[in-house]
Amino acid sequence: MKTIKDLTNKVISFRDARDWRQFHNPKDVAISLTLEAAELLEHFQWKNPEEIARHVKARKLEISEELADVMYWVLLLSHDLDIDLGAAMAHKLKKNAKKYPVKKARGRHTKYDKL
Repeated sequence: MKTIKDLTNKVISFRDARDWRQFHNPKDVAISLTLEAAELLEHFQWKNPEEIARHVKARKLEISEELADVMYWVLLLSHDLDIDLGAAMAHKLKKNAKKYPVKKARGRHTKYDKL
């Protein structure tokens, strides 16, 4: 399994080999991230749970490629903004643990301010 740092280095090497840094400002990278997330979402739009299960089975490679595209832009943006994703995730999980305590949130999809 590759670490976040390993994957980020690969993404940056890919970008830099093509001299694309000049096109990558935070706004446009965030837009690209959103567009790729929308392409992922298209795989599930208008499908009921049974259709989704069949679609995932039939199109798993395509879905995995869309997830990889999303991750590409996440890694790139975090690198360019000097954000440590591991630390950011640890911080966010700790924050969410307070917002969604197990005793109140287990088995519920209720938003934290309604628990």
